[in-house]
Amino acid sequence: MSVYRAPTDNIFVPIQEDNILPQIPIGTYHPVPRKGVEDSDLRTLNTNKFYANAFLGEQNQPIWTHPYYLWWQKGKNVVDMGGLATWGMCVGHSELGDVIYGPGDPAQYFTNPRKQSIILGARELDAKTILTTDTHLPFSVNINLKRGTAHDSPKLTFPVVQGMSFVTAGYRNASPMIQTGGKEGFKDISSPFMIGRSIKYRIKDSDARDWLLYVNPAAGAPYDGTVLTHIDRNTLILPGRFRGTIQIAKNPLGAETEALYDQAHGTFVAEAQLFATVTEAKGTYTFNYTKIGPSPLLMFALPHHIQSLDPDLKPGITKLQLQTTTKGMATAVWGDYLTYIEHALPISMSFGPWIPNTSSTTTKQRYPHDFLTLLAPIAEHDLRRCMSENTPQDSMYYAGKHFSKFATLLYIMHDVLQNSTLANTGLAALKTSFSVYVRNQQKYPLYYDDAWKGVVSNAGFSLGSGADFGNTWYNDHHFHYGYFVYAAAVLAYLDPGWLGEDDNKQWVNMLVKDYAESEYTGRDYPFQRAFDWWCGHSWAKGLFESADGKDQESTSEDGFSAFAIKMWGKVTGDTNMEKRGNLMLALQARSFNTYFYFTTNNTIQPTRYIGHKVAGITFENKLDYTTYFSTTPTSIHTIHMLPLNPASTYLRPRAWVQQEWATHFQAEYQFHTPSQSHSNPNPQTPSHSHSQPQPPSYAQTHAQTHPANPGQRGIIMSNLALMDAKTSFAFFRDGVDGFEERDGREKEREGRWVWDERWIDGGGSRSWYLVFAAGLGGVVR
Repeated sequence: MSVYRAPTDNIFVPIQEDNILPQIPIGTYHPVPRKGVEDSDLRTLNTNKFYANAFLGEQNQPIWTHPYYLWWQKGKNVVDMGGLATWGMCVGHSELGDVIYGPGDPAQYFTNPRKQSIILGARELDAKTILTTDTHLPFSVNINLKRGTAHDSPKLTFPVVQGMSFVTAGYRNASPMIQTGGKEGFKDISSPFMIGRSIKYRIKDSDARDWLLYVNPAAGAPYDGTVLTHIDRNTLILPGRFRGTIQIAKNPLGAETEALYDQAHGTFVAEAQLFATVTEAKGTYTFNYTKIGPSPLLMFALPHHIQSLDPDLKPGITKLQLQTTTKGMATAVWGDYLTYIEHALPISMSFGPWIPNTSSTTTKQRYPHDFLTLLAPIAEHDLRRCMSENTPQDSMYYAGKHFSKFATLLYIMHDVLQNSTLANTGLAALKTSFSVYVRNQQKYPLYYDDAWKGVVSNAGFSLGSGADFGNTWYNDHHFHYGYFVYAAAVLAYLDPGWLGEDDNKQWVNMLVKDYAESEYTGRDYPFQRAFDWWCGHSWAKGLFESADGKDQESTSEDGFSAFAIKMWGKVTGDTNMEKRGNLMLALQARSFNTYFYFTTNNTIQPTRYIGHKVAGITFENKLDYTTYFSTTPTSIHTIHMLPLNPASTYLRPRAWVQQEWATHFQAEYQFHTPSQSHSNPNPQTPSHSHSQPQPPSYAQTHAQTHPANPGQRGIIMSNLALMDAKTSFAFFRDGVDGFEERDGREKEREGRWVWDERWIDGGGSRSWYLVFAAGLGGVVR
């Protein structure tokens, strides 16, 4: 394979010079310690990456590289789980038949058991063993198990990289001990096979599943790896004072896939570096791998990778496949680098409603006069109410949502209604409110945390880890700051001069750098804190150890954070930022529709789960049909809808929205409006007759004991515009026929059309929902 050459037009370039603004205090203390981190205090740390469990809490929760997962047992007694109280590194792999399902049909959740398939340890490891990490990079880290502090004390180093085909342990002066959990121990161990200087063993773990073990002595280090002693049914040992690597890999297809591992053994991946280019609507991104060893590199790719793999690299696809916990089947591919291509970036998308597969680049759409006549008083009402509301001062999340709604209303006034008087009045008010945050004078100011390297709300220092949804602990930064970045993009679009006033541009760039730094070796922020370019989506969980790994419950807010980056890059003239936003959206569209949104033909997630149509909360180890704030189906689905924005049509395709609607909402939200009066010849009679019972909806048959929050109705009906813009538009124009809500209960009231402002959620507006539906075809132009 040819050597990869970094492109000269790589879009991962610095945003602005690292420089903490003077109004942002700098501190070196954070309530969460950097446990076992060996890197310099000057190095940025990846708070939201897949390996964070290694430096959080007890350091004994798993890390998922897909298809394998690893964890340090830390000597804990797990006899009740059939496991061993080992001090080594446990390596697990779960197959589809191992999955544990929650109650219900579809299942409430599915999760994967923690299996000690193989344990790589050493006889020297005991209660004085410590776990440390070093070389923290966006897609890799080294995890060390050390016994003693001397330069030559026993040490095991595990280079951990997403997609690695082997789990590799580097041994320094340690006596290898190989174990398996389970009461029955190893089912079979072969005689040794010599491959050059390496020694190979075929092993069946306690579940009788096939693994390969390679012992690779370091050059110039004599070692007899053919002496493998069976201590007990769970434990094998090799001679002491070993220097070199031991590699293990699961072998699902016998001789055919064993031949692949034989070809690749002795080499391991140490690092992955990301490069990307964008040319018009085509985006290309490459993981260039740093390997150690002479053999060709074999890496696992996820389903969305295989879908978009560069055609020139497809001959490298092998028959070796292993199940992952939540990302379907991983496929092994040969390559020192792997390149993926996205062909339909949303380059024409702007602030207004956007229909995929259109080429128009204009930001202004034309609407019929009668629509504008309808919209004008509603938009004025919404804007004046927004101007009169107090901006939340105690939450970056809610303040960001407020500013986002405010900015969208200004866009409507300026571009849709062309009411410059009201637009300018509102713009002045938004500038004033926004400046409070730029000056850092809100109730809980931002604080630059020099321990973990990021900008956090100081609320958590006094109120604890849960303050503002865990912002101080690096939770949800792309959600929180994305709203601000979008609002700033609208401000700069309406008044380009605003960018040059005070620290406005620098402050917004600071937020972008915090959650999406584009400089690989930046000083103040880690590279792409939130977005996982290998998985194709962001992780929201920050500095919290988790038995099921990182998680995310809102794909839509993830997408909105990328849309905000795109638009901020556009209005500031940062073309590389705009390209990054477009490429992020393309990856999200692919990964969301592979792992999070389920059509009937989804083959990635278990068949017992896809009936939900949406993932709920996605963890690295499980999917759970719930949210962090509610268990009602309407909450679970709307958190993946809001905020409805131009990118929604790109991320949430019509075919899937139709299936989700039919499954969850159709029976409950069959509203008849004046535009549908042809189906009801008697306008005094409700179009739906209560003498004919409606079939129960999915939500009604799946234990929704409380009706939807009234604001969720607006979200659901705005989402309907993605498949039926006319019905969505009619709802926001007219309300509903014969129903109103009182204290969360619907009461029939015949012969009049009812509109209730409570149907609009706090982050939306009736004006935007009307414009959104109209722009997607809800009105005749």
